[in-house]
Amino acid sequence: MAQYQTFENGITTSAISPFMQGGFIASKQKTTILNKYGIDHLEEGKDYDLQNFLNAFKELGENVGEMNLFLIGKSVMSETEFPPMDGLESALRSIDVAYHMNHKKNGKAMFDPNTGVMTEGIGHFELVRFDGVNKEAIMVCHTPYPSKFEEGIILQIARQFKPEGSLMPKVQLDTTKETRKNGGDRCTFIITW
Repeated sequence: MAQYQTFENGITTSAISPFMQGGFIASKQKTTILNKYGIDHLEEGKDYDLQNFLNAFKELGENVGEMNLFLIGKSVMSETEFPPMDGLESALRSIDVAYHMNHKKNGKAMFDPNTGVMTEGIGHFELVRFDGVNKEAIMVCHTPYPSKFEEGIILQIARQFKPEGSLMPKVQLDTTKETRKNGGDRCTFIITW
């Protein structure tokens, strides 16, 4: 599944704020792009069709550049709801929970914090390895979002929760594995600190 294509119909998100706040183009230009895909009358907490939102992401990335997608990803943590986190490993694992908390399927939140039940339909941010001794982690992302956006989210989390005394975290797309940029189903990121 290439990036920018929803896995299922009936998925919505209210997490439009990072799109509007991140990046370096004016809000007016972003609003114009969103309006083109039926996302208008922006309201906090209002749900918008995910495919329409992904279409806006695609246009922004193709016409303005992927750096905007990266910067939007970096703004996600400050602009959306996240569960409590208490260290780098916990923070990296929380991305998947936050991702599901900020999407709905047929009007119902895709993560219920009271029961811990996660609904399938949007893929995952999966921390597949965390090695605190060698200061490396591997995150596999199977989502319809662009990989540069995912990279921004992961980097911001790693920077905010890096262990004391660590170097500045780095996040790199593993191009030896499949990527959605080349038509794959997922992207693998190597995180070092």
